[in-house]
Amino acid sequence: MTSDISPIRTTHPPSAGRPQASASAFTDLARIVKDAGLMRRRYGYYWTKLVSVPFAYAAAIALFIWIGDTWWQMFTAVGFAVLFTQTAFLGHDAAHRQIFRSGKWNDWISLILAGLVGMSYGWWQHKHTRHHANPNQIGTDPDIDLPVVAFTPEQAARERAAFFRWIIGHQGYFFFPILLLEGLSLHASSVHRVFAKEPLPHRPVEITFLTARIFGYLALILLVLSPGRAAVFLAIQLGLFGFYMGMSFAPNHKGMPLVPHGAKLDFLRRQVLMSRNIRGNRLVDILMGGLNYQIEHHLFPSMPRPHLRRAAPIIRTYCSGQGVPYTQTTLVHSYAIVFQYINRVGLGERDPFECPMVTQRASI
Repeated sequence: MTSDISPIRTTHPPSAGRPQASASAFTDLARIVKDAGLMRRRYGYYWTKLVSVPFAYAAAIALFIWIGDTWWQMFTAVGFAVLFTQTAFLGHDAAHRQIFRSGKWNDWISLILAGLVGMSYGWWQHKHTRHHANPNQIGTDPDIDLPVVAFTPEQAARERAAFFRWIIGHQGYFFFPILLLEGLSLHASSVHRVFAKEPLPHRPVEITFLTARIFGYLALILLVLSPGRAAVFLAIQLGLFGFYMGMSFAPNHKGMPLVPHGAKLDFLRRQVLMSRNIRGNRLVDILMGGLNYQIEHHLFPSMPRPHLRRAAPIIRTYCSGQGVPYTQTTLVHSYAIVFQYINRVGLGERDPFECPMVTQRASI
């Protein structure tokens, strides 16, 4: 069942009389996907990308030095933002074991690519693993527990000051501009994590990579640009990097059903009901780094990115047979859903989008 639906309709449980997903449902789907060859590695695809990374960075740096101290560098800042984001997407693939069979090879590629972007792989992996385990589950998914945006009525009710209550009540209007600060936040969180007391694999390596990347990048900019132009360059690059990252991740789960803390769902429903696909062509696939196939990615995190498009119709048909709603919409509509959802939560509406399975169980 393909859906191009408003967020309100996502609260509707599957139609009565349709077969319900069970613990074995995902096992059957996994067999179908494996038999279709969709879990096979795509070494040619990924080696092409990995080999192109150093050349892309060398070309970007050479262009930056050649242009020199002019305001034309602001266009270069846009290019660096896109380059860093695409690098992060490739690191995301490696972190999910999509590239190599060897876990160590994937880990080291992730470490290197994260270092190029200026992020801590260990910090991101810890956060992202918890998200994949329990997407949109209150009190468990870190992606719906942010300090600047309320994603649940309980979070919105914490703020008592009138001014900040007004801000939360209109937070949908501020959500997308706030993404301009996401790049800075990612760097700050990474630096904090590598120096924190909590255990962190490869801590010396991460510190070395982050130090070399951050100070080396700043040195390059300040050697080529005057202080004023350097400041504007960094503002544009960091702002657009964070905005691009946020706009790629935000449509995938925001405004989808929330799962109460402690609720138990079978794996198929847990991943499909809380995720949203973005309809589009291959250009959308490239721009979003495959994140537009969020349902397929959550069901099969280690599936190579180029197979996600082929897997989508198979999984959509299977979900229809199991009576599991499969949500798919356009990119623009997904942003409208996110905007409406965040504003409704900010205004204090209770349970704006309940989990269909929880709603159905409560009515029995």
